[in-house]
Amino acid sequence: MRKATTLLVTIGLATTITAGASEIYKWTDADGNVHYGDRPAGEYADTTERLYIVSRPTNPSQVQAMIDARHERQETAAEAREKKAEEAKSYSAKKAESADRAKQCASARDSLQKYIQSRRLYRLDDSGERVYLDEQQMQEARNRMQARVEEYCSS
Repeated sequence: MRKATTLLVTIGLATTITAGASEIYKWTDADGNVHYGDRPAGEYADTTERLYIVSRPTNPSQVQAMIDARHERQETAAEAREKKAEEAKSYSAKKAESADRAKQCASARDSLQKYIQSRRLYRLDDSGERVYLDEQQMQEARNRMQARVEEYCSS
């Protein structure tokens, strides 16, 4: 009885394995080209080789899960690339702003130094003529320039 059961299980397994296997043949023609087919090539029988390929049915839910996971990974990667690009753009903008601010700071400091060292300051009127400032106007101009220095040179 036990031998019969073992025999039936062995036959069942062999049938299952054989049912999933496909017969594929591979041969090489006279020109050296390799061909594949589901029947052996009669004229190239000496170069025909039988390939054993086992196939199983595809599980649609597993395939869909793999597709969904791939899409999620791609979306995550795209979001990461966008974030990195935004950070690089933000960094570039901050760097440019910082360079501009440093340039304005240097210019304001230079102008303040000139305002402090100069004995006489002037402005140009509408006709392009120099109009010299009195002491009060010179102090106001120095104070305005000091405010610019504080604005551009502070952190």
